[in-house]
Amino acid sequence: MEELVLTVLSQNTSDVNSERAYAALRERYPTWDSLSQADERDLAEAIRPGGLARIKAPRILAILAAIRDRQGGSLDLEWMRTASTPRVRDYLLSLPGVGPKTAACVLAFSLGRAALPVDTHVHRVAGRLGFFDERTTAADAHGVMEAEVPAGLRVRMHVGMIRLGRTICRAGRPLCSACSLQDLCPTAPWVLGRAPRGDSSQTRGSAASRKGRSG
Repeated sequence: MEELVLTVLSQNTSDVNSERAYAALRERYPTWDSLSQADERDLAEAIRPGGLARIKAPRILAILAAIRDRQGGSLDLEWMRTASTPRVRDYLLSLPGVGPKTAACVLAFSLGRAALPVDTHVHRVAGRLGFFDERTTAADAHGVMEAEVPAGLRVRMHVGMIRLGRTICRAGRPLCSACSLQDLCPTAPWVLGRAPRGDSSQTRGSAASRKGRSG
């Protein structure tokens, strides 16, 4: 439950802001029961440091209400520790406002499962590295990445891609000249001006150019 709520708070904001919002939330609502009964406006005020509070507050309350309804009045998700990964993923995705990234975060960071959450950084970096093309949505990218990345590497790949995306492979013009993956990356030659003129055989950031398949 903690990872689920924290991940909702982390949407479209920094780690620092989401952690502040979560700390404020738990201070005002120390139990999940008290949180589930919170006034929406009061909850929005508590989590305001995390941004988009008027969207996240009703989303959190809707998630808790759905869990309580399905669990016979309980807000305990401990059953997930022994349940299969597909069952947990399907349950999480059926909750209001919970998408593939949030479900993958709960699986990876709370349950220790081999999941690879695709956030903004991972989506951008993976696309530039050629795992999929620009038409692939973040939701679809989860399936692609989990199919391509061995289970034992998925969580580390997620963390590494976020770090790379924040420091080197940034939005806008990436710092390809400082990237240790430039020799493997199909996007780097275009950014560095090394791609042959008139070469239409490569599609920047396209998995098709690297593995002979479309996204």
